Amino acid sequence: MTAVLGLAQALMFAVAVQGAPQTGPQAAVRLHVSPPQAAPARPATRPGEAWTWTLYSGDGPLVLANEIPDTPRLRTTLECMPGSSIARLTLHETPGADGFATVRSGAASAEVETRSRRGRLETALRADHPVFAAFLASGRLSLSRGDQTVSIEIDRANLPKLRRFAELCTG
Repeated sequence: MTAVLGLAQALMFAVAVQGAPQTGPQAAVRLHVSPPQAAPARPATRPGEAWTWTLYSGDGPLVLANEIPDTPRLRTTLECMPGSSIARLTLHETPGADGFATVRSGAASAEVETRSRRGRLETALRADHPVFAAFLASGRLSLSRGDQTVSIEIDRANLPKLRRFAELCTG
C-alpha cells in the first residue's frame, strides 16, 4: 500500500510543478537550460529541504523522481511500465515546443520526438538504446533542440537508483 501511495504521490507531483535553484553539496541533479529562454523565477529551497532521487515501484509504472520529498516539487522524472523498455523522460522546469530533439550521452546520440505540456518537456527513450546505456554509465544526458540544450547530471550516489530503474524497466 505504501508503494502505491508513493507512486500516486509521484504522479501528483508531476501535475503540480514548482522548482528551486540547485546549490550546495546536496545537489543531486544539475539542470542547465541554454538561452534563448530565460529561466522563470523559482522559490528558494527552505532549510531542511534537499533535492533527492527517489525510486517508486509497485503495481503500476516505475517512477524515478528528482524531488524534494513530501512536497510537490519536481525537476526530472523517468517513468516506465516494468518490462516495456520504454522510459518517458519529463523535464518539469523546461518549457519547450513539440518537435524533434537530439538526445546525447557520451558518444551516443539519437533523434527523439518531444512534447510540451504545462511548462514541462517530455520525450520517450528506449532503455536498451546505446544513449540510455551511456546515461547509466555516466549519469549525464543532454537534450538539444535548436539553440536550447537541457543537461541532466545524476551524481554518483544516485546512479544505483537509475540502474535499478533500468533493470526493472527492461524486465
